[in-house]
Amino acid sequence: MKVTALSIALLLCACSSAGPYGHSQVYSPLDEEEKAANGAVDFDPVMAKRSPDQWKGKTVSLFGVVVSRAPGSSGNAEAKLSVRTLEPRNLCDSSDEDSCRVTVSDREYAVVHALLHLATEDDIGEHSLGPQSLVRVVGTISDDVDPSDGEPIIVAKYYRHWPRGYYVTTAARSLMRR
Repeated sequence: MKVTALSIALLLCACSSAGPYGHSQVYSPLDEEEKAANGAVDFDPVMAKRSPDQWKGKTVSLFGVVVSRAPGSSGNAEAKLSVRTLEPRNLCDSSDEDSCRVTVSDREYAVVHALLHLATEDDIGEHSLGPQSLVRVVGTISDDVDPSDGEPIIVAKYYRHWPRGYYVTTAARSLMRR
């Protein structure tokens, strides 16, 4: 009987998830995130500008580092995002998956503005969404562009947030391993 209880305990430990911040060797979407992203296409800034009528209203997915945050319309927050590419494998400090961090490119390939309806823990507090946070946004491209810079506005249907320090960019390759 003790062997069975020990076996079950070990099995439960082995089945732990990557958690909300994706501590695993490869990117692990949350169940809700996977549902929201079903049918979404990766945001393509060149095609969105070249054929805006074909992209407006389209559900897109992107990762972006927050440049700035301001109050938006209808109780939303508006985040200016430096769009980045998700790396296929996360960088890790050791072979322990708890040391792995979601990894995005260190170079920006576009700028967008996202309207986000923030959860309380992302709105205020120590880990709130702010400059240098990472977000994955799944949403639709608005008919409007930002008046300050003419960049697209994404109205988020879903977002996932990593506070500053809970993700890394490829610039950390020299400090971490794959």
